[in-house]
Amino acid sequence: LILWFSIIFSLNIAIGNVSLRHVSVNFNQVMRSLVPAITIGMGVFLGKSISARRQVSVVPIILGVAMSCFGDMSYTSLGLFYTICCIVLASLKVVASGELLTGASLKLHPVDLLGRMAPHAMMQCFALSYVTGEVSAILQRWESDLDPLKASPLPFIVVVMSGLCSFSLNISSLMANKLTSPLTLCIAANVKQVLNIIISTMLFQIEVSLLNGVGIFIVLVGSAQYSYVCVSEKLANAVSEPLKLLEDCE
Repeated sequence: LILWFSIIFSLNIAIGNVSLRHVSVNFNQVMRSLVPAITIGMGVFLGKSISARRQVSVVPIILGVAMSCFGDMSYTSLGLFYTICCIVLASLKVVASGELLTGASLKLHPVDLLGRMAPHAMMQCFALSYVTGEVSAILQRWESDLDPLKASPLPFIVVVMSGLCSFSLNISSLMANKLTSPLTLCIAANVKQVLNIIISTMLFQIEVSLLNGVGIFIVLVGSAQYSYVCVSEKLANAVSEPLKLLEDCE
């Protein structure tokens, strides 16, 4: 199971990066907004119980993210194929990690899961980078641009910082998946896309169209609605379980 999860993890990274060569960033983000819907489908297929209220509350978030990211929608047929594979793998990764963290058989701790999976994923990513020519490209530029002793130390610092950020992101996402649900994690990822737009607009003075602004507003309101539905369902379950135990005792 760990090996299969590491393959999904590696392919999600590799295909996600490759897809950006053939499609615009806006098109990629709009397609990624569909991840929660695919996650719901996978959960239902696996027999997971997802309430109708929660499913309905996801719809405005998906539409809002698509509206907020709408812009240059250029893509190729190959890029569309890669992007579809990317969003399916993203959903599959979240669902698979949820099963490994909360399933009846394993229930691994996020650090334990990452420690078991990371060595496999590292070897797979290295093999993929060698096949795609990234390793040879790095070796050709090593002495002139990338050697931290002879050239600038900045690329090395960026790689180290990127690794630390990736580690923190993976631990946080796995912990959130364990404590909430795969669907909630996908919703959080969609809200993150909108926050990226808001922050980049503030920092770089990027002009936001009316459609993008309305989409951002819909996502924020829809996320609040989704949070309200989740909390209300948890409170209802917390009240109903003791009552059920009392009825069984009687």
